[in-house]
Amino acid sequence: MQPTKRFDAVIVGARCAGAAVATLMARQGMRVLALDRGAYGSDTLSTHALMRGAVLLLSRWGVLQRLVEAGTPAIRRVTFHYGAEEVPVDLRPGEGVDALYAPRRTLLDSALVDAAWEAGAEIRHNYTVTALRHDQGGRVAGVVALDETGREHAITADLVVGADGVGSTVARLAGAVVQEEARHAATCLYGYFRGMPDTGTHWHYAPGAGAGCIPTNAGRHVVFVSVPQARFKAELRGDRLAALRRMLREDFPDLAATLGNAVPDGELLAFAGRKGFLRQAAGPGWALIGDAGYFKDPITAHGITDALRDAALLADAATVGTSAAFTRFAARRDELSLPLFRVTDEIAGYAWTLEEAKALHLELNGAMKREFAALAEEAVS
Repeated sequence: MQPTKRFDAVIVGARCAGAAVATLMARQGMRVLALDRGAYGSDTLSTHALMRGAVLLLSRWGVLQRLVEAGTPAIRRVTFHYGAEEVPVDLRPGEGVDALYAPRRTLLDSALVDAAWEAGAEIRHNYTVTALRHDQGGRVAGVVALDETGREHAITADLVVGADGVGSTVARLAGAVVQEEARHAATCLYGYFRGMPDTGTHWHYAPGAGAGCIPTNAGRHVVFVSVPQARFKAELRGDRLAALRRMLREDFPDLAATLGNAVPDGELLAFAGRKGFLRQAAGPGWALIGDAGYFKDPITAHGITDALRDAALLADAATVGTSAAFTRFAARRDELSLPLFRVTDEIAGYAWTLEEAKALHLELNGAMKREFAALAEEAVS
């Protein structure tokens, strides 16, 4: 086993949540190591959309400008389609946010990793964590990880952060309790299409289904459909592109017409669905952020925003370093997350009428506004 120097924090996962918290901790003078089992700049399943809270944080951290300079288009209008009814919403500038963005994850994650390196964090890709280390009192005190050659490394740290996704190794090994579980799990089929007009983001809703179109990098749009798992198995298997076009024609003819004969980049991607959960946020020597700690159905496209939010909350707690600070982190995460979690689960159930969908989106909007206000207040506190 290869010995490794001691760190203040080792972060398992170096995508948007892990790289963000590594950046913030390193900027506070902490000795930080982030490990990721993937390669630098690799892609991952994602909803892409950054809500106002995410844009605020990325701007505050100096990362947003990198995304803009890389050609990520600004989104200033979001249109909700309830059947044939259109409800356009223009973004009102405020708190330094004058547009929304939906960057490719290859760009967002690498920009955050670059920021972490520049802040002084150490990042190691192609490392797989296999075990947690403990001190004599049973407190988590580091990890054991394999590098890409199969060599085993023992890494000591005062804090282990699980930012390693829904199937989090850290959560499993630490015994993180699931505090709340969703009732519904919808599926999603999506691809990147070129040649579509850029008229902002469009969210479409029909009885039993959702769809959307989001502008992203390189002149592409993310086009997706979301349905309950039973419908996915019955209607969206086989030729994915043909299935997507067929469903759009049947349920979302306006989006089908906008898509036209646009060509996708490669094969379409599918998410088979998973029930959301809220896990215990922290314990002795460990904490969870991103999908490792809190996952909800992607239909509300709020996962990246919450991952960045919780990275900021955890970095503040780690800087203080007391048990009370981590308790406050957990309480704040739950306070801001549960309203979003519960309304997302209702939307993902697809049992609503279009009028009920409007009411659920108003409830979602209220929760998002409270989250944004909390983040904006912390910026000036």
